[in-house]
Amino acid sequence: MPSLAEFERALETVSVVVQDTPIESSRFLGDILGAPVYLKCENLQRTGSYKIRGAYNRLSKLTDEEKARGVVAASAGNHAQGVAFAARELGITSTIFMPVGVPLPKLQATRDYGARVILRGHTVSEPLEAAARFAEETGAVLIPPFDHHDVIVGQGTLGLEIYRDRPDVETVIVPIGGGGLISGVAAAIKQRAALDGRTVRVIGVQAANAAAYPPSLEAGRPLDVAIQPTIADGIAVSRPGARNFAIIDELVDEVVTVSDDETAKALVVLLERAKLVVEPAGAVAVAAILEGRVSSDGPTVAILSGGNIDPLLMQRVVSHGLAASARYLTIRVPLPDRPGQLARIAELVASANANVVEVLHTRQGPGMKINDVVLEFSVETRGPEHRELVVETLRGAGYEPEIID
Repeated sequence: MPSLAEFERALETVSVVVQDTPIESSRFLGDILGAPVYLKCENLQRTGSYKIRGAYNRLSKLTDEEKARGVVAASAGNHAQGVAFAARELGITSTIFMPVGVPLPKLQATRDYGARVILRGHTVSEPLEAAARFAEETGAVLIPPFDHHDVIVGQGTLGLEIYRDRPDVETVIVPIGGGGLISGVAAAIKQRAALDGRTVRVIGVQAANAAAYPPSLEAGRPLDVAIQPTIADGIAVSRPGARNFAIIDELVDEVVTVSDDETAKALVVLLERAKLVVEPAGAVAVAAILEGRVSSDGPTVAILSGGNIDPLLMQRVVSHGLAASARYLTIRVPLPDRPGQLARIAELVASANANVVEVLHTRQGPGMKINDVVLEFSVETRGPEHRELVVETLRGAGYEPEIID
């Protein structure tokens, strides 16, 4: 268990490079939770995530001889950028292995920070294996993303900042992948609060499709789980870190999960209500609040762990989030093959105060007869009740609308 003194020294160390990110209040989320909610905006951090904290703290502990050998890491994004940036600031040569399909903005940012980037494989495991071989063959120091004492201590500086800015905090909600962030935050903030005779609850949130911690905590040891595709790729880790698990098992009060739909909805809420761009992995703490997975009787801080999202993914996630929030509706309607039907549908949708954003009118398709006509259109709605109004308006006019998920 890292000591409070270690966390305090690390905060002095990383303060050379990290931004002192703000804590913003959210009345909207507070009304949902029933307690004040604050957002710790690590999405505004240098390199776009908290990862710079652990990377810089680890690299700063290297000996001169180790620095001369250079460092190597493997990552699909945030850890890569954190290591590359820290290495540049400390004058260390860095090599980063990334999967072939890594989003261009993350790839370019890592290169811009001065790292030599090698693309290898199509999953995170392949770059990890390649980085380990590279370290063995060249002597470069391998920088792990979460399962290292110095990395945990660096990430935990975030906990000290939260307690400094919100000493009345009752609950902290933290995204979990391998466990580097939450193990550091839990150890730091609980030790600091104990000096004031206080306790702080720490709740972790995982993506449901990559949730290794719930079964591992139940079993009492780290387990491997099969990862399903998830938009929260930044926390898609199949096995908890050994050091991280030991701390989390002792200090973290609860771990919950959220689905991709719920995460997409949270991302939309952060855009609309907080005017913050957050990557899916960084939005899971807010998703847990929105879906009622967490409770709190007092001031609560949700950590927005990162903001590195590809614009194309952002476009897809926002559309998905709008649909999951009943704000976007796609309908297929069979029509009589006679003039004026398209105009009639448009009039009905307008009468329900909905806005059509896309239309497909076709006479061709699987199972369609020669005289069949189908209209498929998408509309913007204001929520579940408005969505139902649009559908019922069409049914009331004699049509048979089919909602397309």
